Amino acid sequence: MNVYDSARMADVLAPLGYGPADSAEDADMVILNTCHIREKAAEKVFSELGRLRKIQRARAEAGGRLVLAVAGCVAQAEGEEILRRAPFVDIVLGPQTYHRLPEMVAQAARAGGAVLDTEFPPEPKFDFLPEPRVEGTSAFLSVQEGCDKFCTFCVVPYTRGAEYSRPAAAVLAEARRLAEQGVREITLLGQNVNGWHGDEDWSLGRLIRALAEVEGVERIRYTTSHPRDMGDELIAVHAEVEKLMPFLHLPVQSGSDRILAAMNRGHDRAAYLRLAERLKRARPDLALSSDFIVGFPGETEADFADSMALVREVGFVQTYSFKYSSRPGTPAALMPDQVPEPEKERRLAELQGLLLEQTIAFNQSCVGREMRVLLDRPGRHAGQLVGRSPYMQPIHVKAAAHLQGQVVNLRITSVHPNSLEAVPA
Repeated sequence: MNVYDSARMADVLAPLGYGPADSAEDADMVILNTCHIREKAAEKVFSELGRLRKIQRARAEAGGRLVLAVAGCVAQAEGEEILRRAPFVDIVLGPQTYHRLPEMVAQAARAGGAVLDTEFPPEPKFDFLPEPRVEGTSAFLSVQEGCDKFCTFCVVPYTRGAEYSRPAAAVLAEARRLAEQGVREITLLGQNVNGWHGDEDWSLGRLIRALAEVEGVERIRYTTSHPRDMGDELIAVHAEVEKLMPFLHLPVQSGSDRILAAMNRGHDRAAYLRLAERLKRARPDLALSSDFIVGFPGETEADFADSMALVREVGFVQTYSFKYSSRPGTPAALMPDQVPEPEKERRLAELQGLLLEQTIAFNQSCVGREMRVLLDRPGRHAGQLVGRSPYMQPIHVKAAAHLQGQVVNLRITSVHPNSLEAVPA
């Protein structure tokens, strides 16, 4: 989502004459686009601002100016604190207001002071954004923002706001414009993307079917989904729409019913396992990835063992796993029985060890298989192209340059620590 937002900020600023710079030293403006999911995000922002302050001061001494802005969820949650601790910051803006960046830049220049804009506007920002400009053959397309689930550990409902779904017509129009620019793979984005309901009688499943009819679009993905919104229609789409990639990120967070209830996830272990089984039955070649949190308040060794058992039962091919981070303002931050940090670290290491074993085993099982791969960029070596498999694995192949941007058949020949090697099939 932040990659998409950053690109749209660049689109908004382009009419003012701004374009990408290679480094902060070369820039007229630096925008830190932030995430607030984890505990140390805010401190990383202040650390980076300290580095940028030196560049800003040197620029001023040379008679120039470097505009500093902080955007995203840290800005939304801690806007006034940012200006208190870093008064040299020119602009602080939340994730729902970046369509107003040109006004903020002008206001900062006129007033000579900081601009703070973290209000949730009544109008959707998407209605005021210019057409996206992309380079390459893969693109993100934001269709949904915010979340109404209120998991007890999560700040997203407070920093991104209530769930909002873009209208189907707007989404499909943006998809067509992306395809006209050469995009072949579109990833639909949302904090709770499978809760998208663009208009009456529209659902994510229907949207994917319509997107598959857009000329030029050859591959479709979506992220991040919630188990509570994985209904019959969407499962059927996985079986029936070939362009929808057989790879689904379906966060579970824990394998313990007790912890899932404390997290307010709205599903239990058995419900998640039934979903995984139904999805794999609908699309036998489908692979799952997930999110896990270890050390949630009150998590016992037995709860952690339930998570490890779930990992073994489902067989995830990729995962994101984290130690629980206490987020101010969330219910979990006030829960008793906070797990000691050394115990969190031990459990995370054990979980990640198992997850890595599963990823390696899946990658090795791909050797000898043929896959349709979108070759989207040159490799490090001459005559080499790099693409992504249907399962998001980086794949290297010796191939002619004219194949860049094409979906080609490759046969996997070997496995490297972080990628696969292939030859034309």
